Amino acid sequence: MSLDGRLARVRERIVRACGKAGRDPAGVTLVAVSKFHPAEAVAALRACGQRIFGESYVQEALPKMEALADAGIQWHFIGRLQKNKAKFAVGRFALIHTVDSVELARTLQNKALAASVVQPVLIQVNVDDEPQKAGVAASLAPELAEAVVGMANLDLQGLMVLPRALDDPQAARPAFAALRVLRDALATRLGRALPVLSMGMSGDLEPAVEEGATHVRIGTDIFGPRHA
Repeated sequence: MSLDGRLARVRERIVRACGKAGRDPAGVTLVAVSKFHPAEAVAALRACGQRIFGESYVQEALPKMEALADAGIQWHFIGRLQKNKAKFAVGRFALIHTVDSVELARTLQNKALAASVVQPVLIQVNVDDEPQKAGVAASLAPELAEAVVGMANLDLQGLMVLPRALDDPQAARPAFAALRVLRDALATRLGRALPVLSMGMSGDLEPAVEEGATHVRIGTDIFGPRHA
């Protein structure tokens, strides 16, 4: 299938999932995950109308940003962010999805302050408590959220989750539901809107959308298999 055909198919899946959940498809943002795909592939997808792209490695993203500086692309950072790479991420990504510690938040705050920018961020939550996976424990998310909200150059917009890998897409539904419940509780606690729920990938897009995802991160079903 052609690139535009795969993109259209993913968009159709979003529309169907929204229909099942009684949601407006306009409330779901498609983030095309371009990790391990060259700038030429990103440009080709941009020509098909896709504007938002997600990258997981700062050192891979920066050359693409430079090559496609005039393409009208909005870049999101969706991978584990090392503190020593934070200075290169701040101000370049429209949204950083993966803040998972006060230390990383402070680093981003300091870099954003130095650059005179306000950096939109999400908190990544390790809902399933997998020790090998990034993300703050759900029990510690309120403390982290309060810290981030107190940092003037960070704009906390919501939460992100990467659920455990399971063969049945529906098995991820409890993690998505838990993130939504946690987001709602944090919004009440903080007294502010947290509109973004970044959850759902190629294999589990539908349950994520049905559980309230506002941003879905789709790579394989758009670009095809990745080649690292």
